[in-house]
Amino acid sequence: MTTTPPDSPTRTLLHTREITCKGYQRSDGLFDIEGRLQDLTNEPTDLPFHRVPSGGTIHDMRLVMTLDADLVIQHIAAITATGASQFCGEAAAAYSRLTGLKIAAGFKQKMKAIVGGVNGCTHMTELLERMASTAMQTMFSTYRAEAARRRATSTEQVVAVRSWVIGTCHAYREDGDAVRLLWPQGLPEA
Repeated sequence: MTTTPPDSPTRTLLHTREITCKGYQRSDGLFDIEGRLQDLTNEPTDLPFHRVPSGGTIHDMRLVMTLDADLVIQHIAAITATGASQFCGEAAAAYSRLTGLKIAAGFKQKMKAIVGGVNGCTHMTELLERMASTAMQTMFSTYRAEAARRRATSTEQVVAVRSWVIGTCHAYREDGDAVRLLWPQGLPEA
């Protein structure tokens, strides 16, 4: 999809960054969040340690994060299939230190304290932030399915959104219409 007006100057594609994140429910009750970041060059690129041909891959990095239903990281594996240098893959082992960290308020700061800067890889850490959002959306999928099952067998109003979304964005601001509609009797206890 292009969004440039028809009278715009011509453009030449130089670089593409693709980030893909997928959330899976496992048969053992845990959840896997898989993420992949790729940087692709449209033109031949000379990097400090090697040359990347036209259409080649500069970065191809993957993370697989296993979570429990409370969004606590149970296991995480990092793979650098392709890096800008032969040293990039050395940071992969650092991501296992995230085991036990919960995806909740303050996650990004805590995660960056563990794998930020020279302790990790800029690209994998960026990918991990996107994966945390994917983990939340994956859990929302389970909440919606649970709410649909409960609505089918009950006359009570079932809210598919957890109260911890309150205050996370404009739509779910405490004094907003969404919160008033979802919790007409008032906000649930924390």
